[in-house]
Amino acid sequence: MSPSLARSAPSELNHWWSQLKFRLQNKKGWNEMLDETFLLYTKGVNDIPLFYAAKNNSAGCIKKLLGCASTNIFERGSLGETALHVAVMNDNLDAAVALMDGAPDLINEPMTSELFQGITPLHIAVVNQNIDLVRHLISRGGDVSTPRVTGLYFRKRIGGLMYCGEHILSFAACAGNMDIISMVIDAGASTRIQDYKGNTVLHILVLQPNKNIACQVIDLIMARDAELDQQVPLDMVPNSRGLTPFKLAAKEGNTVIFQHLVNKRRVVQWSLGPLTSHLYDLSEIDSWADSMSVLEVIVASQQKEARKILEVTPVRQLVSLKWNLFVKSELKYLNCTHVYCCLTHWVSSSLFVVRFLLFLYLLYIGTFTMCCMFRPLKNAPENYTTSDADKTVWVQKTLKESYTTHGDNVRLAGEIISVIGAFVILVLEIPDILRVGAKRYFGQTALGGPFHVILISYACLVVLLCVFRACEVQREAEVMAVCLVLGWCNVMFFARGFEMLGPYVITIQKIIFGDLTKFMWLISIVLFAFSTSLWIVYMTQEVDSLPAYRSYPISLFSQFELSVGLIDLPVDHTIPIPAIVHVLHCTSSLVSHILLLNLLTAMMSDTQWRVGQERDELWRTQVVATTLMLERRLPRCLWPRLGVCGLNYGLKECWYLRVEERNDSMMQKMRRYVNVFSKEDEKETEGDENSDFKGTLKLRLKNKGGWWELVRHSALGLEMEQDEPEEEQSIKYV
Repeated sequence: MSPSLARSAPSELNHWWSQLKFRLQNKKGWNEMLDETFLLYTKGVNDIPLFYAAKNNSAGCIKKLLGCASTNIFERGSLGETALHVAVMNDNLDAAVALMDGAPDLINEPMTSELFQGITPLHIAVVNQNIDLVRHLISRGGDVSTPRVTGLYFRKRIGGLMYCGEHILSFAACAGNMDIISMVIDAGASTRIQDYKGNTVLHILVLQPNKNIACQVIDLIMARDAELDQQVPLDMVPNSRGLTPFKLAAKEGNTVIFQHLVNKRRVVQWSLGPLTSHLYDLSEIDSWADSMSVLEVIVASQQKEARKILEVTPVRQLVSLKWNLFVKSELKYLNCTHVYCCLTHWVSSSLFVVRFLLFLYLLYIGTFTMCCMFRPLKNAPENYTTSDADKTVWVQKTLKESYTTHGDNVRLAGEIISVIGAFVILVLEIPDILRVGAKRYFGQTALGGPFHVILISYACLVVLLCVFRACEVQREAEVMAVCLVLGWCNVMFFARGFEMLGPYVITIQKIIFGDLTKFMWLISIVLFAFSTSLWIVYMTQEVDSLPAYRSYPISLFSQFELSVGLIDLPVDHTIPIPAIVHVLHCTSSLVSHILLLNLLTAMMSDTQWRVGQERDELWRTQVVATTLMLERRLPRCLWPRLGVCGLNYGLKECWYLRVEERNDSMMQKMRRYVNVFSKEDEKETEGDENSDFKGTLKLRLKNKGGWWELVRHSALGLEMEQDEPEEEQSIKYV
């Protein structure tokens, strides 16, 4: 599932490259070529007599034309279509029957153009849901198994509006007509067909926009496939990327089909009023024995909708168990076996592990900080510098002088721990980069994103610091300063272990890499412009006359401090200053300090509101990503498998998770109706007191009776509505 480092280039880049090659080969863009091709198709249909008759459903003209010796029944248009294709595309039954009777060889003729390569009349008839045409084509020998659509127009591509696979059955499934699907299968179409991507009919249905019809078609095709008694169920057949229809639904965020497939696999234990107990099959969901599980797919998915799968039963319960599993204080049996099992479950909690790792990291970064604070220094020798401005009094010791005292040995132990920790970080991070791909590993918020960059940079700088110490390079102070900033900033990575802090760290990431990045681009342009203009004025003055502008780099930094309000206006009124300086300072203050800073504040507020709508989802995705990371890195003995084995209870060779669910949808509807009607009664009472029209009172009372009639019908089950989640249900005014 996860692309390697060599294949981690974004799909957009591949798309642009394909478009560039296509343009170089065809000298035209994709849309330009489509427009020209379809215009030529329209022109050809009107110019060719047989095509024109097929388009206008003129069966008599077709019979006369077929009787002429000059008529070429295999004549093709700009799309590589025949006259039968034209008749079927226009749903002209009479013309199609006349062509099939007069030229039966056209029935299985495919289109031959590069765009529509492989399309047969039967493909068109099933996707247009013309059941009469389908029946006539099949009865006259239409092939339902062999034809495959390989044209570019029907490939899965960015911006494509239609992807129905290659085979006739997949076209029929996407159309959603049950009668046509059954007719095609009865005619000999295989339910196990796969296209050039390895997608089965179920994969293709997952990608269709009409999810409810897709679920019905899935049931029909799986039922027909079950009649063949295959070893592997159809919904367990993977495509070329290793994704089954179940995993593809998770990747695309198709919650309707995902929930439908989950419900097909679950086992109902018992039902007691509104309470129901289900055993949910964890196959393909749990990551314990599947390196390409649904949890992995959700974390790796680029679709925002995929995060909603984490709220679907039993994914939500499984993630919660993995994250919050802990030992309760009620230990009735204190023998060694029970204590060991309880401790194992406690240690296997992701939440416990993350917080324990935070504790270890704080000890580690604290050790590194103390080593930096007590780094080996000695008094600067005489004549160390010839500049009066240099106030250095301490310098770095040589390697031999750095480890002589007992305190030096203690610091050496801390330095060894720091270097070993840096190597451990690199050993743990680099394999994941190669496994996942650099772009996704560093770019996805759920996987840690910028924190991996910070951590790897920190580890590399610590190794570099060790080299500097060994080679006695006198520049370790700068490296230490950067290491300390990176090391302590990485503590925020462990905030995902706390529900209170985790979502806010996501907000900070979004602001830094969104709003702050844009602001820095804008402020850089403004700073460069005004700093250069001020330096042009002050460059003719004495160097020490105005320290804030004594050099161009200092001018840039001073202007930045001024723009964010860190210093006062650096103007010395005791020396003559050109008037343009005041104009530049006023303009700079208006643009940078007032306009840009307030714009940044507004942008951050907007980002905080937008991210607030989804930060909890992002945090839950981070929880899953952290759990998966721990499962990969911790010994399997510390990470027991959740659920129960079905073989022990006479079920399939699968692991199940028992979930009790309460369905009080009818009572919830009743409460909402009562609340709404109570509010309506209050409004009516207030309105009656202020109204001078008696007729209005009778009308409202009549309407109120209608409302309660609706409640009575709902309570008695006379009008059953489709069950919906509580948060999605709404009162309908009729």
